[in-house]
Amino acid sequence: METGVSDAYMSDNIDTDEQSAPDPDADEESADAGGPPPTSEGVTPDTGDADGESETDLGSDVEIDADEASVESDEEAGILGGLDIDSTADIEVPDRLVDQVIGQDHARDVVLKAAKQRRHVMMIGSPGTGKSMLAKAMSQLLPKEELQDVLVYHNPDDGNEPKVRTVPAGKGEQIVDAHKEEARKRNQMRSFLMWIIIAIVLGYALIMQQSLLLGVLAAGVIYLAFRYGSRGNDAMIPNLLVNHANQKTAPFEDATGAHAGALLGDVRHDPFQSGGMETPSHDRVEAGAIHKANKGVLFVDEINTLDIRSQQKLMTAIQEGEFSITGQSERSSGAMVQTEPVPCDFVMVAAGNLDAMENMHPALRSRIKGYGYEVYMDDTIDDEPEMRRKYARFVAQEVEKDGRLPHFTEDAVEELILEARRRSGRKDHLTLKLRNLGGLVRVAGDIARAEDKEFTERKDVLDAKNRSRSIEQQLADNYIDRRKDYELTVNEGDVVGRVNGLAVMGEDSGIVLPVMAEVTPSQGPGEVIATGQLQEMAQEAVQNVSAIIKKFSDEDISEKDVHIQFVQAGEGGVDGDSASITVATAVISALEDIPVRQDLAMTGSLSVRGDVLPVGGVTHKIEAAAKSGLDTVIIPAANEQDVMIEDEYKDQIEIVPVSHISEVLEVALAGEPEKDSLVDRLKSITGKALEQREVGQTSNPSPQ
Repeated sequence: METGVSDAYMSDNIDTDEQSAPDPDADEESADAGGPPPTSEGVTPDTGDADGESETDLGSDVEIDADEASVESDEEAGILGGLDIDSTADIEVPDRLVDQVIGQDHARDVVLKAAKQRRHVMMIGSPGTGKSMLAKAMSQLLPKEELQDVLVYHNPDDGNEPKVRTVPAGKGEQIVDAHKEEARKRNQMRSFLMWIIIAIVLGYALIMQQSLLLGVLAAGVIYLAFRYGSRGNDAMIPNLLVNHANQKTAPFEDATGAHAGALLGDVRHDPFQSGGMETPSHDRVEAGAIHKANKGVLFVDEINTLDIRSQQKLMTAIQEGEFSITGQSERSSGAMVQTEPVPCDFVMVAAGNLDAMENMHPALRSRIKGYGYEVYMDDTIDDEPEMRRKYARFVAQEVEKDGRLPHFTEDAVEELILEARRRSGRKDHLTLKLRNLGGLVRVAGDIARAEDKEFTERKDVLDAKNRSRSIEQQLADNYIDRRKDYELTVNEGDVVGRVNGLAVMGEDSGIVLPVMAEVTPSQGPGEVIATGQLQEMAQEAVQNVSAIIKKFSDEDISEKDVHIQFVQAGEGGVDGDSASITVATAVISALEDIPVRQDLAMTGSLSVRGDVLPVGGVTHKIEAAAKSGLDTVIIPAANEQDVMIEDEYKDQIEIVPVSHISEVLEVALAGEPEKDSLVDRLKSITGKALEQREVGQTSNPSPQ
């Protein structure tokens, strides 16, 4: 059950989060991309894989001492994967960005191939998984090429069609300086000639005509004539459109969210369009990101947010390798100006979330796919000693990148790795949403720095976890406190037709969301009426539950209305199907008039045959139940491995994994004779009950 967020992603995580195997060609391409950085105590290339085959992992593996290199099991390696450090100051950070990327082995290999062959790449995945970092790394890996400066010249034949010239990088400034010097000398000669003529005219007017006024008027006319004529000299100075004089690597341009002019180039509006006061057309030409990225990388995140016209023009630029600059506003005088084609031979790196593919121009995606690669970014990675060592290096990278944070002690790094496990939502995995984890590193470092500590300690990380709570988590905590104040949370006794459900706000915040059911006589054909701003998936889940109810019930419910209320669901409503067992339990309780334990909460999806299916966010839901004072939580047995609750909640709550609705009812319903009869009847009808488990058995999986 979700408030504003669907549980549908859970099935995707279960089935599709397998890591792609690294490409064996990565060895050759790593050498072509510049090779690994020099080995050091902290970072060294891997010299072999599990099968004994030689493999170079882009120089990004973290070395451990020779005595610890034989460590194989996770228990022997410890949380840091066998890394023996006093603080992150002992960890060497690689220079190349591609070596700093944590996880995403498949994406790194693709970027390496694409950089070598100058192919386009589209990276799709969750925010904060390293898409922009890989794009920047790609600009460092591109083959060395002669960068170019682009100059725009006045066209004496047609001022609205400026001419374009490309020269080697660094030559553009020299050419512009030479033209400026030549124009300065011409202006000096014209000024010298002008003052001589003015002096002659004034002398003639005073001596011969004896009229000072006539001389002044004549001198003014001469001055204006010379000044008006000198504007032609300024028009001969070219406009340096793209300057790569100080560029040592291939250019990288981030055009995320850029408007059409910033992306494709523009021509500034000129309020003085005639009469000699106008600015020459070529001086008003502005380069776009596609032109600045020539011979480099153009990165566009959230590619689907570009308007369709911009995507179409971007597609043309990719195909042609050059694109003329014109005014983007139809009302501007710049719309009359169109330059000769300007080079834009860039490598396109497009990125976005899963919805980016829906609104992306099909032809643009076809261009990228036809001339490059598509990559899906992983959200999690296997929790192995080598990966934990890389996470320790990640902390060192964040400290070095910030430049103001104290280094982290060994205990502090271990706590961060434990948090990476929790945030993965899967047992034996680590999260790859490293932007959020990096935020936790910076908050912890800020806390230690505020106390003038030499190192950031574990206590600072624990404090940071509380201070860096998401908005959704803060709202959830406030919601729980308010409900306690007004006694809205029922955590004791037995009530008919009321069940404590569990929901997730955002991605990391659990709340207790009660569900109530009532069965009433119908005025017409019986129907199921659910309220609480249910989204489509939640409505379908209610219909699935009604199938089970119709199948097991002895009563004819065709003449009854079943009312289901999601209490205080909030403005976002309820999305997802994790409330299925909650709804089923509430309705069955109301139909059979059997009370439900109120010291218990539950979450789980439900098939039409009564099987309890896995859902998302179980860890956060369990913690929310513990905060609300509940004693027991029912979760799907398939989610048992995903439970990684904080130590403080382990002794506060009992976790009961179930596989079938009959097990849910056996634990949740009160009143032994009635409950036993109902459960036995349900088992005999569905025929799907799994092995009977002992009621009250505690299942408290370790977060390790």
